[in-house]
Amino acid sequence: MKLKTSRFIAILILVIPGIAAMIGFLKMKDTIFLYMSNHGDDALTTITFDWLNFIIGLILFLCGISFLAGWTFFRDRKRNYVGPRFRKKA
Repeated sequence: MKLKTSRFIAILILVIPGIAAMIGFLKMKDTIFLYMSNHGDDALTTITFDWLNFIIGLILFLCGISFLAGWTFFRDRKRNYVGPRFRKKA
């Protein structure tokens, strides 16, 4: 039972940054899409870019991807799957 619990926690540790990266990507995509779609609307007089939403999305995306990439690199380095340039200096 303890093994199942620890594996479930490990999966959650990997899923949460993945979900954060996905939400960040969707925020950036929606912000750019809304900005581009407002250019075709003649009723709008001023078209603004939602920088706050875009920056929040960028931060979420970069944090999630960097965590997953760091975890993958650490695991591959431990199992000696990386190139000689990235191996530990022992």
